[in-house]
Amino acid sequence: MPLTPGLTLFLFRGPSPQAAPPWRGQEKMWNFQSLLDAGGVALGGRRARSGEHRPSRTNCPGPFLILSTNVGNMAENRKPLLGFVGKLPSGTTLGNSGKTHCPLCMGLFKAPRLLPCLHTVCTTCLEQLEPFSVVDIRGGESDTSSEGSLFQELKPRTLQPQIGILCPVCDAQVDLPMGGVKALTIDHLAMNDVMLESLRGEGQGLVCDLCSDREVEKRCQTCKANLCHFCCQAHRRQKKTTYHTMVDLKDLKGCSRIGKPILCPAHPAEELRLFCELCDRPVCRDCVVGEHREHPCDFTSNVIHKHGDSVRELLKGTQPHVQALEEALAQIKGTNSALQARVEAVANDVRSFSEGYIKAIEEHRDKLLQQLEDIRVQKENSLQLQKAQLEQLLEDMRTGVEFTEHLLTSGSDLEILITKGVVVERLTKLNKVEYSAHPGVTEKIAFSPKEKAGLCRGYEVYGAISTKEVDPAKCVLQGEDLYRAREKQTAFFTLLCKDAAGENMGKGGDNIQVAVVPKDKKDR
Repeated sequence: MPLTPGLTLFLFRGPSPQAAPPWRGQEKMWNFQSLLDAGGVALGGRRARSGEHRPSRTNCPGPFLILSTNVGNMAENRKPLLGFVGKLPSGTTLGNSGKTHCPLCMGLFKAPRLLPCLHTVCTTCLEQLEPFSVVDIRGGESDTSSEGSLFQELKPRTLQPQIGILCPVCDAQVDLPMGGVKALTIDHLAMNDVMLESLRGEGQGLVCDLCSDREVEKRCQTCKANLCHFCCQAHRRQKKTTYHTMVDLKDLKGCSRIGKPILCPAHPAEELRLFCELCDRPVCRDCVVGEHREHPCDFTSNVIHKHGDSVRELLKGTQPHVQALEEALAQIKGTNSALQARVEAVANDVRSFSEGYIKAIEEHRDKLLQQLEDIRVQKENSLQLQKAQLEQLLEDMRTGVEFTEHLLTSGSDLEILITKGVVVERLTKLNKVEYSAHPGVTEKIAFSPKEKAGLCRGYEVYGAISTKEVDPAKCVLQGEDLYRAREKQTAFFTLLCKDAAGENMGKGGDNIQVAVVPKDKKDR
């Protein structure tokens, strides 16, 4: 598709689940570089400069196209941005500042305008919002599931953007009429509430409807106009208004409605008293004889019942939804509370279980360490006893050897013969003493972390210390195949491992190497 010079076309495929949202809600703008980083594709023209103001949304739309122009700072130039976005449901409500105060400036309403989302904002506040141009590409039977079908919609004859703004309360899209913000519906209910609010404050803030300069003192019930002292006197001097009823403002505090007459925007001197059925809007007498000459029109008092009843029917259909939504939210709130309570209860169970398990493991650890210490003491005592015995035997052997050698080298024949009996008896006794040339115990101590160690504080614990060592000479083979084994045939037997004391090891898992040797041919 050919692009206009200085125009940039962006295609955004929708935010990635892993990527951060490419818009910034606080600054009320979209960062186009972030859009590109999150999946946008620049199809032509230039890349958007950082810092350019864009229309804002609290929720990013799905697939959309954005056409941007080199308008620089839109807040200064007030040039609308042409874009294509998919309409979205309104975001989270920011709150309602009441029936009399603007949600933006927080002051009393001034020329309040009613938006399609039924939020009311001052005219001046709406005019300060950033406008943009939107064309919906999701409506009708057009298919936007692929790039090809999406580009088929982008024909020059279909580019008829609608200037719009975003509601500052709910962020809903507001399509502006041809006349802009000032063509939006005036919220007369809000104006009436503002007037009542001002009356409760002794008329502070109300100005004369005629001179728009002085504070209001009285109200003409016939004209429904608020007048200052000077205009009130002038009102009484005129023949047409001499007999109009004038009321002090303080006498109107108990009233529920003191609104001004609603004048025709096309004919400001005429009050809207009629209703055009064809155009479905109020009109004045001049409108009936002019633009609405052939249209069916009637007084508002005659048609209010029909139109009011239709609105009431719609209201009856809407009210159950309000109740259903309130009940749904109450259920969600209750479920959330129950969820929090359940999570806390389960968390307490987890903590209790883990703390008990930790104590059981610590107790089992202390038992294993104590067992290890007992084994150390036992083995050390055994080694010390064996050491003492061997040292004593060595001392006796040395004494016998040294004495005998000295006798044989230095003694006379008679001396040798005299002591021969004692020496022979001693050496014969020493030679008959049995002793082990190897330590009576070994350093063999093993810890098996996966071995079950029973229950501790009601919890299954693992880990056992073993000091036994397999003695091949004490092992025993069991199995019938030991007596009927044949060459080149699979034989089954069981090796029962025992320690040096002939006691069963109590557990397996050792690496065993077996050599099968015939009894009659042990060299094979």
